[in-house]
Amino acid sequence: MIVPGYRDNPPARWDPIAPVDPGEAEDFLRQCYLENPRLGPVEPRLAIVRAQIAATGSYVHTTDELSYGAKMAWRNSSRCIGRLYWRSLVVLDRRRARTADEIFALLVHHLLAAGGGQQGGKIRPVISIFAAAQPGQPYARIWNEQLVRYAGYRTAAGVVGDPRQADFTAAMQGYGWRGKGDAFDILPLAVEIPGEPVRLYELPERAVLEVPITHPEFGWFAELGLRWHAVPAISNMRLTIGGVNYPLAPFNGWYMGSEIGARNFADKDRYHLLPAVAARMGLDTSSESTLWRDRALVELNRAVLWSYEKAGVRISDHHTESQRFMTHLSNEEKAGRKVPADWTWIVPPISGGITPVFHRYYEELDLRPNFYPLEQGCPYSSN
Repeated sequence: MIVPGYRDNPPARWDPIAPVDPGEAEDFLRQCYLENPRLGPVEPRLAIVRAQIAATGSYVHTTDELSYGAKMAWRNSSRCIGRLYWRSLVVLDRRRARTADEIFALLVHHLLAAGGGQQGGKIRPVISIFAAAQPGQPYARIWNEQLVRYAGYRTAAGVVGDPRQADFTAAMQGYGWRGKGDAFDILPLAVEIPGEPVRLYELPERAVLEVPITHPEFGWFAELGLRWHAVPAISNMRLTIGGVNYPLAPFNGWYMGSEIGARNFADKDRYHLLPAVAARMGLDTSSESTLWRDRALVELNRAVLWSYEKAGVRISDHHTESQRFMTHLSNEEKAGRKVPADWTWIVPPISGGITPVFHRYYEELDLRPNFYPLEQGCPYSSN
């Protein structure tokens, strides 16, 4: 199903009361079965789905439909530069989980399956898909924007940790959580299921692999005490496949180094480390024309890439991923498919002009299946 681009005509907000659109279901199934001839003819399946929607307002995906639909959603994600690997997505069907304890245990398993545990490092793309939302009924969700995020504590001297998480951290403290007050305290998972209050769970140490950030040349870099986690598992998006919405479907790829070095560590409203790095490098910060920010930014990104590679944790640099995205574009064009892309997200936040993704325009199409912000979801997470 194709509609005009996001900016000119943004997708309609999800109406959790409305039944599944039979047309969107048919569009998905026809495409899914066309791309997967082994599934057999689509017409008998369409008859079953139409009857289910008429009777219940929704329908149930088969395991094959769920798996391929999730891969298509990644393929259609306009903000992701790493879509060359969409076929390799590991899809974990968690639709039978109901209790908060079951959901938490499976979220821990997700991090381990992705390679983000203490003995991991070979990160692979994984999605865990929990129960679909039924029209007019409450659904399970987690409030966190990612499965692993660092707390941000407001103090008289400013925020200790990640300022992006300051509101969420305060909310968790309101529910009784107490962190250590350090700059890299891992936040608890807030799991909410229908009919029950939110429950907080601490991630076990074995499920979170972290990388100490050092530098190949500057020995003082270790004194900054930086680290970051291995798996960027996004958890505040709803997955929609053929008109069926999955509000709890955390997914991950692996980090591109600039996501950490040029955004998480460098942004003024995040860890804001460029002044500290520049000072330790002895750079002249008296004028912007000295390009001290640029020089510090490059070294910060070198440190991230070098540290992850040294630790054996999968990561990619922005030049390599840009080339791979161009390969993805070529592959999809040969397959006769359009590639939606948001230029502002595809172009890396460092050295964008010397990457091949910078020098072209893209179509911002709302192709389905896809991922969308969970509008009725996480009340304390940032989007």
